[in-house]
Amino acid sequence: MQDMRDRIASRSLAAGARLPSVRACAQMHGVSVSTVVDAYDRLVAEGVIEARRGSGFYVSDRLVPLSLNDAGDRRSHVSDPVWVARQALESGEAMHKPGCGWLPADWMPDQDIRRALRAMARQPLAPLTAYGTPQGLPALRQLLCRRIGERGISAGPEQLLLTESGTQAVDLLCRYLLEPGDTVLVDDPCYFSFHAMLRAHRASVVSVPYTPNGPDLAAFEQCLSRHRPRLYITNSGLQNPTGAALSFEVAHRLLQLAQQHEMWIIEDDVLADFEWRPAPRLAALDGLQRVIHTGSFSKTLSASVRCGYIAAGVKEVAGLVDLKLATAFESGHFSAEMLLQLLRSGAYRRHMEGLRKRLAEAMTHTIRQLGELGIVPWAEPRGGMFLWCRLPQGISASDLARRALASGVMLAPGGSFSQAADADSYLRFNVSQSLAPDIYSVLAREITAGGG
Repeated sequence: MQDMRDRIASRSLAAGARLPSVRACAQMHGVSVSTVVDAYDRLVAEGVIEARRGSGFYVSDRLVPLSLNDAGDRRSHVSDPVWVARQALESGEAMHKPGCGWLPADWMPDQDIRRALRAMARQPLAPLTAYGTPQGLPALRQLLCRRIGERGISAGPEQLLLTESGTQAVDLLCRYLLEPGDTVLVDDPCYFSFHAMLRAHRASVVSVPYTPNGPDLAAFEQCLSRHRPRLYITNSGLQNPTGAALSFEVAHRLLQLAQQHEMWIIEDDVLADFEWRPAPRLAALDGLQRVIHTGSFSKTLSASVRCGYIAAGVKEVAGLVDLKLATAFESGHFSAEMLLQLLRSGAYRRHMEGLRKRLAEAMTHTIRQLGELGIVPWAEPRGGMFLWCRLPQGISASDLARRALASGVMLAPGGSFSQAADADSYLRFNVSQSLAPDIYSVLAREITAGGG
């Protein structure tokens, strides 16, 4: 039953396609005919397939709901991005998570958050119970304009829209910009959520090799000519998962190509505050003409204080406000008020100053520990929490991740981030989650076992 569901979900069996005969299916799976009859009967009851008297069994003509785990090429669970995200979120505290994408809970400014909550409790009732304005808290939008202005992005409060998170910001933009079947360019490797989200929007995804200075421009231009994409989604500063940053030369050429081919760019900037020195921003160079800039505070402040933003042209923001009202209605007045408290008080600035130093120490420690096992960084990041690392020759990242999981260590294999032929030679490490000695003991043991 699961094999048939997988083949239908991946579209290798299309609507209306005839299934193998009962006898052929029994031989294929090495089971009895009665087992196949029972399986087919149950699939008929589920509405997945239908029986036609005297003809056999066929895939139902009704559209099967999209399964993000099963759509596209089948991969092992440990390299499936949706499965990896669920495993990281659902596993208990006993699990070591060097493959997850967030900071440890005790690295977050819990005392500052508690003080902000107490201050909010003394305010009038509205922030605690009422809806906010459709575009988001005006005072926070004004403050965020000043913050992104420090990266060279010039925007007024009317050009900012608050969202529940960075993920919701990108999802809202995909709803606004894309039609099913549109082509979208992404970096290779890239943040694994982009692939899952774009599959959910029925987009055609094309990957462009990423270099330490940004996307490979020759490959990028070739993709533009061949696929005529509607959109490109990227990180300019501290790219996830590599930690690399865009150079001015690459940024200028990207914008020339986007203008020439009438392509939109979403610049996802959720890791901006981890930088010691800001990299070039496409939105700053473009003036928010073809580039739409997004960000959030989930990675740096709290995953529970859900507040992100979109910076775009006035016309685009007006359309996005209507779309937000239709799909989400509101983005969290409570979270916006709390974030405003933390930014205004200076607590967030002080937190980030300490956090960048702590991450730099963790980065040095992790690079040294991994180096002793023959695991080397693809590039040494200029800040942040992520390392994109190559494994010793002959070691499979997905196999290593599967074995490590059984020992209580959750890894992030390269196949979750990349479609490249050598993706299974890479792992992404979160240095803030890579400090426990047990992690390296497990890696050493499993690398030795894998190499043997």
